[in-house]
Amino acid sequence: MGDDRLDRDVMATDDAPMSAAQMLELSRAQQQRVADFFETPTLIIVATWGVAWFVGFLALWLGRPASVLPIPGDIAGTAFAVLMIVGVVTSVVVGSRTGAGVKGRERFEGAVYGISWGAACTAVPVLGGALQRAGMTTDVAALFYPAAYCIVIGTLYLVGAALWQDRSMIVVGAWILLVGVVAPYFGAPASYLVMSLAGGGAFLVYAALLLGARSRVKRSRVVRPS
Repeated sequence: MGDDRLDRDVMATDDAPMSAAQMLELSRAQQQRVADFFETPTLIIVATWGVAWFVGFLALWLGRPASVLPIPGDIAGTAFAVLMIVGVVTSVVVGSRTGAGVKGRERFEGAVYGISWGAACTAVPVLGGALQRAGMTTDVAALFYPAAYCIVIGTLYLVGAALWQDRSMIVVGAWILLVGVVAPYFGAPASYLVMSLAGGGAFLVYAALLLGARSRVKRSRVVRPS
C-alpha cells in the first residue's frame, strides 16, 4: 500500500515539477522503505539471541549440582546447544534476506552484515573445537565460548552502528564486549549467570526498545491527502 503511494508520487514527477513539500515527502517515504527492510531482520535476530542467551546460559548455570533448582547437566547442555544452533540458523536465514527489495549500496551492506552474523557465530565453535583438540581443558572452554561469542557479537553491533549511524547499537555493542571480557573473571559456573542476565537480558531489553520505537513511529505516521 505504501509502495503504491510512492509509485504514484514518482509518476507524478513525469507530468509536473514537484513542489518542495512533495520532494520532502518522497524523500521521507524512500527512507522509510529502506528502514523497514532493515528493522525487521534486526529485531528478529536480536530477539532470537536474547532468548537463546538468557535461557541457554541460565540452563547451564542451573545444571550445576549445587544449584538452587538443579536440572540434569546433559539436559542443560543439550538445551544450550540447541538454542545456539537456532540463533546461528536464524541469523543466517534472516541475514541472507536482509535488503531484499532494496537496490544499490544499502542492499549490499545489509546482506553482507546479516550473513556476517551467521558466519562469525559459526566460526566460534569451529575455532573452539580446534583449541580443544590442541589441549584446551573443559574448564577453560567453559569460559572461552561465551566470551568469544560476546566479542564477536559486540563487534558486529559496533560495525552495524557505523553502517547505519545508530547510536543505540554503539551502546549495546560496547556493553556486550564489556560482558565478554568481565564474565570470565567470575569463573564457571558463575559466569553463566552473568552471561544470562547481563548478556541475554541486554538483548531482550534492546529488542523491546526496538519494538516500542517501531510501534511509536507507525502510530505517528499521518497520511496526508494527495
